[in-house]
Amino acid sequence: MRLNKTLKIIKENTQLKVGCMMLVILFLAALLAPVIAPHNPNILSDDMVVAPNMKYWLGTDGLGRDILSMILYGARTSLVVGFTAAMIAGIIGTLLGGFAGYFGGRIDGVIGEMINIFMMMPTFFLILIVVALFGSGLFNVMVVIGLTTWVGNAKLMRAQAMSLRQRTFIKSAESIGESRMAILFKHIIPNGIFPIIANTTMGVAGAILTESSLAFLGLGDPNVISWGQIIQNGKSYLVDGWWMCVFAGLAIIFTVITFYLIGDGLNRVLSPKLRNLGKEVRG
Repeated sequence: MRLNKTLKIIKENTQLKVGCMMLVILFLAALLAPVIAPHNPNILSDDMVVAPNMKYWLGTDGLGRDILSMILYGARTSLVVGFTAAMIAGIIGTLLGGFAGYFGGRIDGVIGEMINIFMMMPTFFLILIVVALFGSGLFNVMVVIGLTTWVGNAKLMRAQAMSLRQRTFIKSAESIGESRMAILFKHIIPNGIFPIIANTTMGVAGAILTESSLAFLGLGDPNVISWGQIIQNGKSYLVDGWWMCVFAGLAIIFTVITFYLIGDGLNRVLSPKLRNLGKEVRG
């Protein structure tokens, strides 16, 4: 029953439906990369800077590697980084925002100041500094992106918690002696998590863009294939080998649009006001 209800919700929302279809394509490309990639993306050949043709559908780079195969394997890197970093940011933001909004007082003051500090900081440059200091391994990249992008989720969860703590069912739980920690994790967070789900989905796109930017600047993990790394290697051949940057850039655009469509679709489905507005427009 739940699966049928989920499929019905997806079908009724055009953005969510298109986004889910695009996400399926991405997952299949990443999962089946070893099967559908025409060449080994790490093997060098004498066919350097070859334009797209029947043998190399998207051409080759300056080292003779197949661009299509690199893009397929790069999808794995992007999805792993995107989901891991967004999950870290989602968990941190949910916990801090929940504590701040529900407990209030000094806890809210301290966490509020933390949020203000992170909002004033140039996040991308902070990420650059941390990666430069601690190394550009994939794990470091994922963690530092997650630890610097939790602010939006925290603000959303704080607002939800401040609203929920005034509700009757929360007051009833407090009156019967239920602990505040139990109320936070059993009632506040589960009932206020929906905007965070939508925002975290959009955060996947932001994390993928950040990782691609780091790789383009030469601060990505050199041991993994990344779309940003493909563009970084191809910028020297932009005049004679435009396909290196263009196709990797299109892959990034496709992925970012995918998660923005899903995030906006989830926001419309999970938000009663937007859901009712959509029904009025269709009506």
